[in-house]
Amino acid sequence: MLGTWQQQLQRLLWGALAAGSWSAHAETMYNHEAVIPPQCYTQTAGKYNPCYICHQSHPQGTRINYMDDADIQGDYSFSVIGATNHWENLFQPRLAEIASVTDDSILEYVRQDNYSALMNTAVAGYTPDLTGLADPGVAFDDQGFARDGSGWVAFNYKPLPSTFWPTNGNFDDVIIRLPLAFRQDTGGNENRALYLLNLSLVEMAIKDLDSISIPVTNESLIGLDLDGDNLLGTAVRMLRRDQYLGAAADKIVERQQYPVGTEFIHTVRYLDVSGDGSIAPSRRLKELRYSRKYRTLSEVALRYVFNQEQREKAEEKLPHYSWAKPAPQAGMNNKLGWQIQGWIEDESGDLRLQNYEENFFCMGCHTTIGTHIDSTLAFPRKVTGAAGWGYINLKGMEDAPNYGEKIGEIATYLERVGGGDEFRQNGEMTQRWFNGDGSVNSRAVGQADVYTLLIPSTERALALNKAYQRTVSEQSFYLGRDAVLGEPVNVFATVDQDRVPVLPANRQYHYDLRLQWPDLSPVISDPDSAVVEEPVITPPGTWQPTPDSEENENAANVSETSGDRKGGAFSFAVLLVFLALAATLKRRVSQVARS
Repeated sequence: MLGTWQQQLQRLLWGALAAGSWSAHAETMYNHEAVIPPQCYTQTAGKYNPCYICHQSHPQGTRINYMDDADIQGDYSFSVIGATNHWENLFQPRLAEIASVTDDSILEYVRQDNYSALMNTAVAGYTPDLTGLADPGVAFDDQGFARDGSGWVAFNYKPLPSTFWPTNGNFDDVIIRLPLAFRQDTGGNENRALYLLNLSLVEMAIKDLDSISIPVTNESLIGLDLDGDNLLGTAVRMLRRDQYLGAAADKIVERQQYPVGTEFIHTVRYLDVSGDGSIAPSRRLKELRYSRKYRTLSEVALRYVFNQEQREKAEEKLPHYSWAKPAPQAGMNNKLGWQIQGWIEDESGDLRLQNYEENFFCMGCHTTIGTHIDSTLAFPRKVTGAAGWGYINLKGMEDAPNYGEKIGEIATYLERVGGGDEFRQNGEMTQRWFNGDGSVNSRAVGQADVYTLLIPSTERALALNKAYQRTVSEQSFYLGRDAVLGEPVNVFATVDQDRVPVLPANRQYHYDLRLQWPDLSPVISDPDSAVVEEPVITPPGTWQPTPDSEENENAANVSETSGDRKGGAFSFAVLLVFLALAATLKRRVSQVARS
């Protein structure tokens, strides 16, 4: 792919740096557009659309993510640098390397614990403190609570299509922790019941719910009527509240935002194969990812950040993110109030801090796309309510549809993408879930649970492990982290934006990453069924923001790209445009008459 000796030299020099200390090349960049993931270089052929998962615009008033980038689904909006696909590992079939590794040796490798050595290793930012994370069955109880008392809580969710589908090489899990006050009663005592209620309030805020199922709770013990029946009895549902509970009662529940101090751990794992052929998350971590919310931005500030991002993209300015302080060990500031930090395997398989470019890679999905909610992509997809607390388990999980959809999300994805991954290269998914004419086998897909739909065969799982482990030994993450089997299919090495086919309007889709689990009464977020007139009317189940400052009250009047306008101002602006056009036309007519 690299055609000139200068590019080859650049790659060799960068590779030499990558083999050394991460701190020595903290801001060395091989790919200045590393925020563009490999999946963005898929060949859509003008009809296959995996882009809708990330790039979204939403009906007015339904989201506070103002990135508004659904138009990117239709074309390849790259800068000059971004038009070259720097993810060269996509073009490495690795067939010989895979064949040279035995099944027993790769299984021995993925079953090793490389997390525990990080425990309480002091670095700036997050110091890993969750005991036993390599063995989730040991680390968490049935309700997802960490047994070590650290406050971490695991939850069950459906993996986002399709990089984190096991059939494409990764098992992952996500764990949440709220600040100490959210785990305590007003006397400063830790209280598990109150903690679960506060976690449920966070879930309601992120999903725009009016009520939610909760574990059986004795209201008299906390002195609150949670279900609104005017009695202090036993509650199994909780209505929406304006403030959190217990020692966090002074904290406001912000619409579609997490409280300041919320933390997430995200692990990315290999695929382990048991004696009966079932596939499970490995003990070994490919990556340990951490994020912490350090600041809540007002809606005015959020509009500004997203609008600035849109302007910079239009001007083809290269993205830039600064190390969070103290630099560089504390990760990166994503400009939206979050610190994002990560560890990845070194050449021997031990976890090390990511360098600047490796951390930079993570920023695109957690900042500059329209689909995320407060920079997150997993918690909004949690199995709703009481049933969703516990370590991720795909077995028996239904293929729930997204907000605004009627068909399961996986079934919908297969239909829109034409395959089981962005590049339509996963032949096993094609064989299992598609008919001979290329259409989706809807009956078979509809009868399968998520585990059955997304789990690879033993042979594929082992091959994916071997392919990725080769990337580890090379330390070539800057050339791509995706495990690829076979010759590249449907992926551009370079993008000629004047010649590539674009997706027509009927192949571009609205998508809300939140899911309609049985507990759920979703907001209306399908643009075809939620036409918003001026002035804005909040759809049922959607929270109307409660302004807490003058700048929030004036939020709708600040952004020039969000489309939020008062009806009177909008009508007056239209009138002015009309009068100006009329005056111009009158002058042209007079000029013609005089001539």
